[in-house]
Amino acid sequence: MTKIKEIIVMKKSIFIKLSVMMFMQYLLFAVWWVSFAAYLNNLPFIESSQMGWLLSSMAIGSMAAPLVGVIADRYISSEKLLAGLNLLVAVFLFFATQQNTFAGLMITVTLAMLCYMPSWSLTSSIAMTHISAEQFPRIRILGSIGWAASGLFSLSAFYIFKVQAFDGTVLPLHCAVATTVIAALLNLFLPKTPPTADKSSKYSIADIFGLKVISTLKSKHFNRFILLTFLTVLPFTLFYNYGSLFLQDENFKYITVTMNWRQVAELFFLFITTSVLLKFGFKKTLFLGLATLLFQYLALYMGVIIGQPWVYYLGILPHGLIFGWFFVGGQVYTDKAVPQEYKAQAQGFLSFITWGVGIFAGNLLWNWMTNTYRIDNHADWSLLFAIASVATVVMIVLFLLLFKNPSKENKDQ
Repeated sequence: MTKIKEIIVMKKSIFIKLSVMMFMQYLLFAVWWVSFAAYLNNLPFIESSQMGWLLSSMAIGSMAAPLVGVIADRYISSEKLLAGLNLLVAVFLFFATQQNTFAGLMITVTLAMLCYMPSWSLTSSIAMTHISAEQFPRIRILGSIGWAASGLFSLSAFYIFKVQAFDGTVLPLHCAVATTVIAALLNLFLPKTPPTADKSSKYSIADIFGLKVISTLKSKHFNRFILLTFLTVLPFTLFYNYGSLFLQDENFKYITVTMNWRQVAELFFLFITTSVLLKFGFKKTLFLGLATLLFQYLALYMGVIIGQPWVYYLGILPHGLIFGWFFVGGQVYTDKAVPQEYKAQAQGFLSFITWGVGIFAGNLLWNWMTNTYRIDNHADWSLLFAIASVATVVMIVLFLLLFKNPSKENKDQ
């Protein structure tokens, strides 16, 4: 009985540590990234054509995720690697606050992202090493709470410190620096997650970019899933990265707080993701995420057309369902699809495709469109949301035609 109690206490301790890790990792990012587009729009030395490149720093950073996955699988304990990466993020973000040229800001923000973005797949790998993949969404929910909590920085600035302007200024970056240092220190107390692969074995460029995962599985259905995920990110990127610019054009005062309502709703959807996956399977869960993406853009489109800002919330709130059921569901699917020794690399590869290549292509696409289709010196948001809606419809059709649940996939092998 004593041993059972010790095991229960240990599991609770691990759960708490993993939850704090997720909370801090998304808090430190959301506090500056949510309003970053609005901040760039206010900088006199940044041209509109350069904004897309700066927002693509997130995508460039994600491309380092597979390399970090190789390092975690072979050489360094994941919790120590995460702590080191977070310290570097704090350093580079601090230097970013000192820049007054496009080149300087681009370099420092990109370096920060190269250290930060791999943490999404790394934290997922750490969590799923110590808990079951099906339980992962209940840990990941703390990331959404952390993201939503980032709005407290804005509210505190206005109501406690009487700061007249927070969103769209350099202050969120300073808050991120302090938060990241705290996160790095807490990472050192995470459960030990040592490398699982043989570090003496040879590896190639294919390993570094996660391509060996594809060749190892030789699964046409998993490859289709990767392709569908990449294509889905293209319409998803519009509101994900340019939402703060849209709200600024619509004269919203509390941009971060408004955007973070989507994370508040995400708390509920992530909490039930495990139950939904177990009951409906991967295909129906991922489909619901895609259908909600379509609903989001239709709601935003209607809000612009009828001139009713309250309708925008119908597009903002369902974001959590999109993220939780499609992207987090995709992480769980990936964990189920790969052998133990490739799990970190597989999560890194998924991050590379989703938040790297996909976001990069989406940023350049929507940056060109926001600068090309304009009305009264603002982007033609009704047209952009209509285009995103049509693209999502195409994705839904492709998904229904090409994706199969793992059980059906195994029968086809």
